[in-house]
Amino acid sequence: MSRSLFEKPVIGLCAYSGSGKTTLLEKLIPVLNLRNLNVAVIKHAHHLFDIDHPEKDSYKIRKAGAQQVLISSQRRWALIHEHASGEAELSLQEALVHIDPKPIDFVIVEGFKTAPISKIEIHRPALGKPLMASDDPYVIAIATDQPIQVSTSLPVLTLNDPEQIAEFIEQHIKSNKK
Repeated sequence: MSRSLFEKPVIGLCAYSGSGKTTLLEKLIPVLNLRNLNVAVIKHAHHLFDIDHPEKDSYKIRKAGAQQVLISSQRRWALIHEHASGEAELSLQEALVHIDPKPIDFVIVEGFKTAPISKIEIHRPALGKPLMASDDPYVIAIATDQPIQVSTSLPVLTLNDPEQIAEFIEQHIKSNKK
């Protein structure tokens, strides 16, 4: 776990596309919340995405040329920032700058698989892909739907057991506090 990137613990989920990173997060976050752990998530997208919709005022304002649009209500706020033409996408370190550490206990990163942070690899042998852990010293565990088919010296977690994965994450965070 790298503390130099951010003042709170950061742990990644890495996997090949279609392995179920988001599905795991949907199951894992409520379990972590029940353990009184508040989580922020940074998700990397390899494609163009839009969180706004054409019928919304914020979309119209952004399309009119605003470089940043902040939408605020009683319940949430969101900032949409347009990259200038040719501007590089954010690195994980740059993305972490935008996370408010006060209300959270740690950050889960989905994607940014080459970042130097502790990661849990999601591995589905049926996809026929090799283990990323073989080439990534930051992978600390493998979460898989076929534990018997995974040969590794790392801890092997059951992908369909979010309680087990939450326990592993919580223990990892506790054991790496300075």
